[in-house]
Formats: sequence, structure tokens, C-alpha cells
Amino acid sequence: MQLTVRYFAGARAAAGCSEETAPAGHSLDQLTADLEQRHGAPLAAVLRVASFLVDGVACHDRQAPLPAGATIDVLPPFAGG
Repeated sequence: MQLTVRYFAGARAAAGCSEETAPAGHSLDQLTADLEQRHGAPLAAVLRVASFLVDGVACHDRQAPLPAGATIDVLPPFAGG
């Protein structure tokens, strides 16, 4: 089973795509390491400061396994109001 990773704003620009899939069963830390390898330094810089939603809920435990079929939203810091 797969995860869906969706990128927003600066994360989308750094990844070069708005959405991609990744293997399920990894933790958020493992997923971000894989995404950094795929996309390089520009995305790595965004991932270090981004917030993550797992199926619409803020993810605070970066070591917990991500559930199969989940949607992970990568949200870089936003300016403005």
C-alpha cells in the first residue's frame, strides 16, 4: 500500500510536483529522509521547517508508523494573514 504526499506553496516548488506516492509503513522521519533523497537540497530545506498533516491532523510524533493509504500534506511556513 502507498501513501499520498501532497505539497503546498514553497514545498511544491521545491519538489517540482504537487503530489506523489511513497511506500506506507515508514515514520514521518523516514519519509522525509526518502523525499530529501528524491528531490535534493531545495526540498530538504523546506522539510526542515514544514508542518505535516496526516489525513488532515497535525502530526507531532515523527517516529510513529504512517498508516497505509494516508494522505500526508507538507505545509511550509506561510506569511501573511
